[in-house]
Amino acid sequence: MSGTVSSPRRRAVASGAPATGAPVTSAPRVPRPIRLAAHAAALTLVPSGLWRIAMALGWDSGFTDEQLSPANYPGPLSFYLIGLSLLAEAVGLLTLGLIHRWGEELPYWVPLLGGRRIPVLAAVIPASAGAALVTLITVLGAFNWNDADNMGAPGAPEGVHYWVMTACYLPLLAWGPLLAVVTAAYYRRRRRAGRGGRGTRGRLSVCLRSCSGRR
Repeated sequence: MSGTVSSPRRRAVASGAPATGAPVTSAPRVPRPIRLAAHAAALTLVPSGLWRIAMALGWDSGFTDEQLSPANYPGPLSFYLIGLSLLAEAVGLLTLGLIHRWGEELPYWVPLLGGRRIPVLAAVIPASAGAALVTLITVLGAFNWNDADNMGAPGAPEGVHYWVMTACYLPLLAWGPLLAVVTAAYYRRRRRAGRGGRGTRGRLSVCLRSCSGRR
């Protein structure tokens, strides 16, 4: 009987569909430039995050106004600055999902939904919206960097402190465009894989019907 009754996993493989509960270990085939772009996108948030954490721990950031003065740190606001930095980097690291398996299929340890394929648009739409929003915010921020209510305000950093802060926030300008490039590559890769999978399943189905007819 073992030779005539196939297991659910074997039937799923024969039909071209992934077996339920069977982990997929193969990594997506992503071109090296796209991998580099994804990692670079995540790294664009690191300098500004480190700057805020240093400020939260008492480093003299150059601010002299009442709220941001180094005399207030470490203090209650330190938790906000550190939390903001960690949250921002966590959001940036989501870009890596666009080049790894967990961005195409939920890991098996996720309750209830583990192992399910992620719909292409469920990843592409939020990533595209995020890329557009981040690009808009960072470009507007760059144009308004020296305004009177920003770095031109009384008590804002000057001299070396000004240039250190500017250098730490400058990489954020690349975050949005890099995310857009990686998102477009993700979309094209998933669409190609979907078309290839349908073609393979169609050929297998024709072959199975042909073999059954001969019998």
